[in-house]
Amino acid sequence: MKKIQLSYSEREELCALLFPEVRESCEEIEARFPPRDLKEGAVVSRMAPSPTGFVHLGNLVQGLTSERMCHQSEGVLFLRVEDTDAKREVPGAIETLIQTLAHYGISFDEGATLEGDFGHYGPYRQRARKDLYHVFAKKLLLEGLAYPCFCTEEELSDIHNRQEQNKENFGYYGKWAVWRDAPMAEIRKALDEGFPWVLRIRSTGSIENKIAFTDLIKGKMELTENDIDHVLLKSDGIPTYHFAHAVDDHLMHTTHVVRGDEWLPSLPFHLQLFRALGFRVPKYLHIGPLMKMDGTSKRKLSKRRDPELALTYYKAEGFPIRSVYEYILTILNSNFEDWRRANPNLPASEFPFSYKKMNPAGSLFEYMKLVDVSKNVISKMTAREVYEEICAWTEEFDPELFALLKADPEKALAILSIGRGGQKPRKDLGTWSEVRSYLSFFYRPLFVSEEAMPSHVSREDTAAVLNAYRALYCEGDDADTWFQKITDLAVSLGFAAKPKEYKASPESFKGHVGDVSMVLRIAVTGKSASPDLYSVMKILGKEEVLSRLDQALSKL
Repeated sequence: MKKIQLSYSEREELCALLFPEVRESCEEIEARFPPRDLKEGAVVSRMAPSPTGFVHLGNLVQGLTSERMCHQSEGVLFLRVEDTDAKREVPGAIETLIQTLAHYGISFDEGATLEGDFGHYGPYRQRARKDLYHVFAKKLLLEGLAYPCFCTEEELSDIHNRQEQNKENFGYYGKWAVWRDAPMAEIRKALDEGFPWVLRIRSTGSIENKIAFTDLIKGKMELTENDIDHVLLKSDGIPTYHFAHAVDDHLMHTTHVVRGDEWLPSLPFHLQLFRALGFRVPKYLHIGPLMKMDGTSKRKLSKRRDPELALTYYKAEGFPIRSVYEYILTILNSNFEDWRRANPNLPASEFPFSYKKMNPAGSLFEYMKLVDVSKNVISKMTAREVYEEICAWTEEFDPELFALLKADPEKALAILSIGRGGQKPRKDLGTWSEVRSYLSFFYRPLFVSEEAMPSHVSREDTAAVLNAYRALYCEGDDADTWFQKITDLAVSLGFAAKPKEYKASPESFKGHVGDVSMVLRIAVTGKSASPDLYSVMKILGKEEVLSRLDQALSKL
């Protein structure tokens, strides 16, 4: 096939053949999407996921990075659904995507919602923007920067096989780009015969050349130019992600693109495409992958191997949104923990987030660190906040517990108030899935004695403690009186009044007051570790406390 360049008149004819429906010019389209009225330095960014049915932690990391940059600069964050790949789209995935992002508090100023789109730069779903892409595709075609390709899947597969045999780079380029300089007669013939076509960019790059580029996270980079004639429009007229995102980011006036560094190999093509279209290139921030320790080495979090990669995991486990939010800030900016210690009561949204403090290599995900962060977050919540969040979680994941909590809100609030507030609040809970175990002993239908009595207290002494305390217990005692009775009981049965007395002369005592308290704790709660026993007994009431003392005695 002879290599020739189409004349301008032939390109005009080709535009009419391929895009007969396009009437608007690029200038007219751009007039419909005027520059945003924002202050100098305001960031405009987006979350632009594909509706493939899997929303992962990396989406949230990217979304939070964009959200902080936008809202700290009084800019705009929008949600754009990149649904150009119909083959990969999962039914209901768009709804799942929108609901999941909303659940994690990523607030958008405009974009796609369950009810439709809101904002002046939509539509915010790419398949609904098909006509816009055709206008810019026609422009590239007219300027000789794009061309139709009629290769079949079999022909492309044959090219790939021959490249493999010849040990050449894969792709549609150079001598392999058989339709790149096809004469108009050949193109007309293919169109007349009804052959499907795709539109490809006419690459001007060479792998012999390097281009300098500065990524805001990775820093200065040197990239090999793109020499592949990538597809811009597929045979159904729908654009590829590459073409669509360039047009959309231009029309939506995106200033910063935040995405995973798996997109770095595509960056030379994207830069080439922006320049071919005459668009200003946005600033890019390529985020490194989330890693985890696997033995003594690090590896990327895997969809197949690591359930914690899916955002649905955190909801099912019962991590509060605030906990996940704060943990992500912890792994994105190393100075967040210092800021949190200095500002224990400020909302995380006031933290001065900076992309400059992000690790170019990616962040290490540590589950136990997330739990620790979550314990801190929950410990600072009010009892009412904890109650409402627990009810929301148990309604979906533990209906039996939900029914008990809703039947007596005041009791639940009293339970959740134990040890809450003050300089050193209790940190018993890291997730809502731990709540059942934490408070089950407060509810008769859930109560199970989980632990045996302390082995170093004899069976006879255990029975003596339970019998004696049963006679001493008074529901109306204040905390000091309550504890003094236990101390006096311990002394009367041969236990030291204080642990240090026992430590000083262990042969003189059977144990100390802590051992007596432990017998009572296990009898009443079934556990060796529980919230303040005085408060527990007050909530349970005299009848239930005495009943549990009797149960413990019967087991002896």
